[in-house]
Amino acid sequence: MTDKEMISAQVTKAILDLSAAAHLTAGAQIVVGCSTSEIAGGVIGHASVPEIGEWVAEAVLNVCRQKSFVPIFQCCEHLNRSLVIPLEFARALGYVRVNAVPKPKAGGSVPAAAWKMIEEPCLVMGVQADAGIDIGDTLIGMHLRPVAVPYRGEVREVGKAKVVCAYSRLPYVGGERAQYV
Repeated sequence: MTDKEMISAQVTKAILDLSAAAHLTAGAQIVVGCSTSEIAGGVIGHASVPEIGEWVAEAVLNVCRQKSFVPIFQCCEHLNRSLVIPLEFARALGYVRVNAVPKPKAGGSVPAAAWKMIEEPCLVMGVQADAGIDIGDTLIGMHLRPVAVPYRGEVREVGKAKVVCAYSRLPYVGGERAQYV
Protein backbone atom coordinates (compact mmCIF):
# COMPACT_ATOMS: atom_id res chain seq x y z
CA MET A 1 0.00 0.00 0.00
CA THR A 2 1.38 3.42 -0.93
CA ASP A 3 1.57 6.32 1.55
CA LYS A 4 -1.28 8.00 -0.32
CA GLU A 5 -3.47 4.90 -0.12
CA MET A 6 -2.69 4.40 3.57
CA ILE A 7 -3.36 8.02 4.56
CA SER A 8 -6.52 8.20 2.43
CA ALA A 9 -7.80 4.96 3.97
CA GLN A 10 -7.07 6.16 7.52
CA VAL A 11 -8.81 9.51 6.97
CA THR A 12 -11.81 7.85 5.28
CA LYS A 13 -12.20 5.27 8.05
CA ALA A 14 -11.88 7.93 10.77
CA ILE A 15 -14.70 9.98 9.23
CA LEU A 16 -16.93 6.96 8.62
CA ASP A 17 -16.40 5.70 12.19
CA LEU A 18 -17.14 9.14 13.64
CA SER A 19 -20.21 9.43 11.42
CA ALA A 20 -21.59 6.14 12.70
CA ALA A 21 -20.84 6.87 16.36
CA ALA A 22 -22.42 10.33 16.14
CA HIS A 23 -25.40 9.16 14.04
CA LEU A 24 -24.67 11.92 11.52
CA THR A 25 -27.16 12.45 8.71
CA ALA A 26 -27.09 14.34 5.42
CA GLY A 27 -26.29 18.00 5.94
CA ALA A 28 -24.07 17.39 8.99
CA GLN A 29 -21.10 19.72 9.18
CA ILE A 30 -17.71 18.08 9.71
CA VAL A 31 -14.70 20.22 10.57
CA VAL A 32 -11.24 18.81 9.87
CA GLY A 33 -8.08 20.21 11.36
CA CYS A 34 -4.88 18.64 10.09
CA SER A 35 -1.13 19.05 10.38
CA THR A 36 0.67 17.47 7.44
CA SER A 37 3.89 18.14 9.35
CA GLU A 38 2.70 15.79 12.10
CA ILE A 39 1.46 13.16 9.61
CA ALA A 40 4.96 13.11 8.11
CA GLY A 41 6.54 12.76 11.56
CA GLY A 42 7.58 16.38 12.00
CA VAL A 43 6.52 19.17 14.33
CA ILE A 44 3.25 20.99 13.69
CA GLY A 45 3.77 24.15 11.67
CA HIS A 46 7.37 23.41 10.70
CA ALA A 47 7.38 20.90 7.86
CA SER A 48 4.24 21.35 5.77
CA VAL A 49 3.78 18.70 3.06
CA PRO A 50 1.45 19.96 0.29
CA GLU A 51 1.19 16.51 -1.32
CA ILE A 52 -0.16 15.00 1.92
CA GLY A 53 -2.55 17.95 2.14
CA GLU A 54 -3.97 16.97 -1.24
CA TRP A 55 -4.45 13.36 -0.14
CA VAL A 56 -6.25 14.33 3.07
CA ALA A 57 -8.46 16.98 1.42
CA GLU A 58 -9.41 14.58 -1.36
CA ALA A 59 -10.34 11.82 1.10
CA VAL A 60 -12.44 14.19 3.22
CA LEU A 61 -14.23 15.62 0.19
CA ASN A 62 -14.96 12.14 -1.19
CA VAL A 63 -16.58 10.95 2.05
CA CYS A 64 -18.52 14.19 2.45
CA ARG A 65 -19.86 13.88 -1.12
CA GLN A 66 -20.90 10.26 -0.54
CA LYS A 67 -22.63 11.05 2.77
CA SER A 68 -23.91 14.55 1.82
CA PHE A 69 -21.95 16.13 4.68
CA VAL A 70 -20.71 19.72 4.67
CA PRO A 71 -16.88 19.64 4.49
CA ILE A 72 -15.08 22.29 6.56
CA PHE A 73 -11.29 22.66 6.74
CA GLN A 74 -9.64 24.57 9.58
CA CYS A 75 -6.65 26.78 8.78
CA CYS A 76 -3.73 27.27 11.14
CA GLU A 77 -3.23 30.19 13.50
CA HIS A 78 -1.62 32.30 10.74
CA LEU A 79 -5.16 32.77 9.38
CA ASN A 80 -6.70 32.88 12.87
CA ARG A 81 -8.06 29.34 12.45
CA SER A 82 -10.45 30.52 9.75
CA LEU A 83 -12.16 27.77 7.80
CA VAL A 84 -12.48 26.76 4.15
CA ILE A 85 -16.05 25.84 3.23
CA PRO A 86 -18.02 25.75 -0.02
CA LEU A 87 -19.59 29.17 -0.60
CA GLU A 88 -23.11 27.74 -0.98
CA PHE A 89 -22.98 26.37 2.58
CA ALA A 90 -21.40 29.49 4.06
CA ARG A 91 -24.27 31.54 2.64
CA ALA A 92 -26.98 29.05 3.63
CA LEU A 93 -25.65 28.75 7.18
CA GLY A 94 -25.04 32.47 7.62
CA TYR A 95 -21.34 32.19 8.40
CA VAL A 96 -19.23 35.38 8.42
CA ARG A 97 -16.80 35.41 5.51
CA VAL A 98 -13.23 36.72 5.76
CA ASN A 99 -10.79 37.76 3.07
CA ALA A 100 -7.77 35.50 2.63
CA VAL A 101 -6.63 32.51 0.60
CA PRO A 102 -4.90 29.66 2.47
CA LYS A 103 -1.43 28.60 1.38
CA PRO A 104 0.67 25.73 2.75
CA LYS A 105 2.77 28.05 4.96
CA ALA A 106 -0.09 30.42 5.84
CA GLY A 107 -3.22 28.45 6.48
CA GLY A 108 -1.98 24.90 6.03
CA SER A 109 -1.53 22.32 3.30
CA VAL A 110 -4.93 20.68 3.76
CA PRO A 111 -7.00 23.91 3.62
CA ALA A 112 -4.85 25.11 0.69
CA ALA A 113 -5.55 21.87 -1.19
CA ALA A 114 -9.26 21.99 -0.30
CA TRP A 115 -9.40 25.57 -1.59
CA LYS A 116 -8.28 24.31 -5.00
CA MET A 117 -10.60 21.27 -4.99
CA ILE A 118 -13.85 22.96 -3.92
CA GLU A 119 -15.75 24.50 -6.83
CA GLU A 120 -16.53 27.81 -5.08
CA PRO A 121 -14.52 27.97 -1.86
CA CYS A 122 -14.63 30.73 0.69
CA LEU A 123 -13.08 31.41 4.05
CA VAL A 124 -15.23 31.97 7.14
CA MET A 125 -14.40 33.25 10.60
CA GLY A 126 -15.96 30.45 12.62
CA VAL A 127 -18.50 27.63 12.50
CA GLN A 128 -20.56 25.49 14.85
CA ALA A 129 -19.95 22.05 13.35
CA ASP A 130 -21.72 18.85 14.31
CA ALA A 131 -18.53 16.80 14.47
CA GLY A 132 -14.84 17.07 13.85
CA ILE A 133 -11.57 15.29 13.35
CA ASP A 134 -8.31 16.70 14.66
CA ILE A 135 -5.27 15.17 13.01
CA GLY A 136 -2.05 16.27 14.67
CA ASP A 137 -3.20 18.45 17.60
CA THR A 138 -4.67 21.36 15.61
CA LEU A 139 -7.28 22.28 18.26
CA ILE A 140 -10.63 22.19 16.45
CA GLY A 141 -12.76 22.42 19.60
CA MET A 142 -13.62 26.08 19.08
CA HIS A 143 -15.49 25.11 15.92
CA LEU A 144 -17.79 22.47 17.45
CA ARG A 145 -21.20 23.35 18.75
CA PRO A 146 -21.91 22.59 22.40
CA VAL A 147 -21.95 19.97 23.88
CA ALA A 148 -18.81 18.28 22.49
CA VAL A 149 -18.45 14.55 23.15
CA PRO A 150 -14.95 13.05 22.69
CA TYR A 151 -14.84 9.99 20.48
CA ARG A 152 -12.00 7.53 20.12
CA GLY A 153 -12.48 5.28 17.14
CA GLU A 154 -10.25 2.59 15.71
CA VAL A 155 -8.14 5.13 13.82
CA ARG A 156 -5.78 6.56 16.43
CA GLU A 157 -3.21 7.89 13.95
CA VAL A 158 -2.98 9.15 10.39
CA GLY A 159 0.58 8.63 9.34
CA LYS A 160 2.49 9.61 12.49
CA ALA A 161 -0.10 12.16 13.71
CA LYS A 162 -2.48 11.55 16.61
CA VAL A 163 -6.18 11.57 15.77
CA VAL A 164 -8.80 12.92 18.16
CA CYS A 165 -12.48 13.11 17.21
CA ALA A 166 -15.56 14.65 18.75
CA TYR A 167 -19.20 15.12 17.97
CA SER A 168 -21.87 17.35 19.43
CA ARG A 169 -24.99 16.35 21.27
CA LEU A 170 -27.95 18.45 22.28
CA PRO A 171 -27.59 19.99 25.75
CA TYR A 172 -29.75 18.41 28.45
CA VAL A 173 -32.11 20.88 30.07
CA GLY A 174 -34.63 20.40 32.83
CA GLY A 175 -34.11 18.24 35.84
CA GLU A 176 -35.22 14.98 37.29
CA ARG A 177 -38.70 15.32 35.78
CA ALA A 178 -37.39 16.00 32.25
CA GLN A 179 -37.58 13.30 29.61
CA TYR A 180 -35.02 13.04 26.83
CA VAL A 181 -34.96 11.56 23.35
